[in-house]
Amino acid sequence: MPSLEELLPALRQFVAERDWQQFHDPKNLAMLVASEAGELVAEYRWVRGEEADAHSRRPEARTRIASEIADVAIALLLLADRIELDLRAAVEEKLVKNAARYPVDRARGRAERPD
Repeated sequence: MPSLEELLPALRQFVAERDWQQFHDPKNLAMLVASEAGELVAEYRWVRGEEADAHSRRPEARTRIASEIADVAIALLLLADRIELDLRAAVEEKLVKNAARYPVDRARGRAERPD
C-alpha cells in the first residue's frame, strides 16, 4: 500500500490535469470532507447497529462503502496538503493527547468521556 507521501503526487497531478486547484481552497475542501463523510454515513442509514458489521461485509454494500471511504480520505489528504499540514504528525499528536484524555483505567469499555 502506498504511503501518504506516495499518494500526494498522484492526487496533485489528478487535480492539476483538471485545473481544479482554483476550487480547492481550505473552506471548499473542508466542505468536501463533510459532504463525502455524509455519503459514507448514508451507506449505513437504516442499518441496525448490531447488523453494521455484516452489512459492511456484503459485497454490494462493501463496494459502495469502500468507494465512500476513499472519497473521504482523498478529500482529507487534499485539505491537509493545501494547508501544509503533516497529517501523519497531526494524527500521532492527537493519539498522544487522546491517551492522556482517555486513560485506560477510566475509559476501557465506556462510551462516555471520563471526568
